Amino acid sequence: MIILQVQNVTKSFAGEDILINCKLEVKERERVALVGRNGAGKSTLLKIIAGEMSYDSGEIVMPKNKTFGYLEQHSGIDSPLSIWNEMMTVFEPLKQQEQELRALEKQMADPDVYNDPSAFQKVTTMYDQAQQDFKDAGGFRYESDTRSILHGLQFYPEDYDKPVTALSGGQRTRLALAKQLLIQPDLLLLDEPTNHLDIETLAFLENYLKNYPGSLVIVSHDRYFLDQVTNLVYEVSRKKVTRYVGNYSAYLTQKALQYEKDQKTFERQQEEKAKLEEFVQKNLARASTTKMAQSRRKVLEKTDWMDSPDGDEKSASFGFTLDRESGNDVLRIEDLAIGYGEKIVARGIQFPVYKRDRIALIGPNGIGKSTLLKTIMKKIDAEKGSVFYGTNVQFGYYDQEQAELHTSKSVLQELWDEWPMMNERDVRTVLGRFLFSGDDVSKPVSSLSGGEKARLALAKLMLLKANTLILDEPTNHLDLDSKEILENALIDYRGTLVFVSHDRYFINRIATKVVELSPEGSEVFLGDYDYYLEKKEEQRELALELETAASPSVQTQSTDTTSQIDRTAKKRERQLSRKVAEIEEALHALENQMKTLENELSKPEVFGDHTQVVTLTSELDEKKTAHEELSMEWLEIHEELESL
Repeated sequence: MIILQVQNVTKSFAGEDILINCKLEVKERERVALVGRNGAGKSTLLKIIAGEMSYDSGEIVMPKNKTFGYLEQHSGIDSPLSIWNEMMTVFEPLKQQEQELRALEKQMADPDVYNDPSAFQKVTTMYDQAQQDFKDAGGFRYESDTRSILHGLQFYPEDYDKPVTALSGGQRTRLALAKQLLIQPDLLLLDEPTNHLDIETLAFLENYLKNYPGSLVIVSHDRYFLDQVTNLVYEVSRKKVTRYVGNYSAYLTQKALQYEKDQKTFERQQEEKAKLEEFVQKNLARASTTKMAQSRRKVLEKTDWMDSPDGDEKSASFGFTLDRESGNDVLRIEDLAIGYGEKIVARGIQFPVYKRDRIALIGPNGIGKSTLLKTIMKKIDAEKGSVFYGTNVQFGYYDQEQAELHTSKSVLQELWDEWPMMNERDVRTVLGRFLFSGDDVSKPVSSLSGGEKARLALAKLMLLKANTLILDEPTNHLDLDSKEILENALIDYRGTLVFVSHDRYFINRIATKVVELSPEGSEVFLGDYDYYLEKKEEQRELALELETAASPSVQTQSTDTTSQIDRTAKKRERQLSRKVAEIEEALHALENQMKTLENELSKPEVFGDHTQVVTLTSELDEKKTAHEELSMEWLEIHEELESL
């Protein structure tokens, strides 16, 4: 059943079109991702759907018997109630039913009713029906559901009596999310729900939304989250909305294929257009060919020529270089305790950092990840322990709070004042690479959006040419396109990285090591985020086995054996899934290499050179053989996965 239809919706601001004839459809239980660049109109479309914003033309259709909820990006609950009492407002109808049950129980206990079989039977029948209705509506579990969701979003029993007014902005937003999850509307619209959430909380939200009984429309820059939760993608781009089936990764693949197809069509049309224009120009003035030229000019004017697939959307373009290499030992952290004054947030931290390491620091909010980076950068003192620095280490620091930027300066001054030997043209060129052009460079830093400030901070970081980058949430405020460009720049970077990020997709692409911080210290995992998850699961399984072995056995040997087999099967499944992903990546790389070789062989200058043809053909055959072998391995692994 269709639960939402957006039909040809158009929206403009101050005479400028933002959305034109947009179409979108959501069916029951669908999980929809709304993606696009910052400023493309995603939040605008979400507000229109929610009825928070008007639109110029078109229609929004929803069945009258369906409910919807909407969580704005920066919304938060403003209530005089305590956290618990505010959540309980969701269940007022259930509480009314509960009171009716209590009233019926009193009636059944009344001697006059109890001793009158007819009256007692009547009240008992009413009670049985009321109790069943109460149960069906979730009456026996609403308090436990509330505790579960509050716990998942980091509100604990000791917090329940706190007034909502005492919470921070981020906590109020999380509480607003908790309330929407408890309401469970048929259609839930979420605008950046992953803001203010640490990795553990993100995992809870993902698992909850996977099993959400209604439909979801989500705007998010968290690609890992979108991959886990959504099964349909609508891209808002160039005032239009385009539909893609699958999660975020599937959307990227489909979009790349469509871009390649559109680019070929565009180039073919441009060639045809150029030939027509050339013919008109050469033949319009000749008496013998004027009519043919006029005919072709009409074709030129009437043809709906395709726009360039690149459109007028610009992307940042940058990379990180270094002035000089550092020594092999970059940092060594030993028995470090960090905090502010008497408040120690973490202790016992120790790990080395070597040249070319790419270390992701993870852990729950408040554990001291940003504090550790500031301690490394000597912006705050260590409470205990030491940080040893290697030779020739040059730091570049990216602060998530953008405290390194000067709000009183213009964008141009922000760079030029720190690199006064650069000429203005070169400074403007650098800023242009980060999408600051024309009058943009005269804007005061204080007026910039979060995304603009992030790009300006990255521009300064690039100019430092440091060999060790310390990054605190570098992907915050960046749209999906800018995140990918930053990731590619960091992948190509030849220096050392230590970074904090909640973006698990980013961690997977960048990290070679993960350091998990906890109140008791730190633990190093040699791999990316998925590898870290795998090792954590193995640790949990081992702990469970040790706990089972240490406690008196109340299970039969067959039960223990079955449990062990299940755990072994799950471990094997994770290993095989990881191997499948590696093979698919290798197959994709081989396909690109084969395509490049085939293109080379088709060139006239190569085709006529026997030596080059032999060499390239031999290399192509090798790639094809490798592709076939990997494809067979992929099939074998899939067969094993299906048998588990």
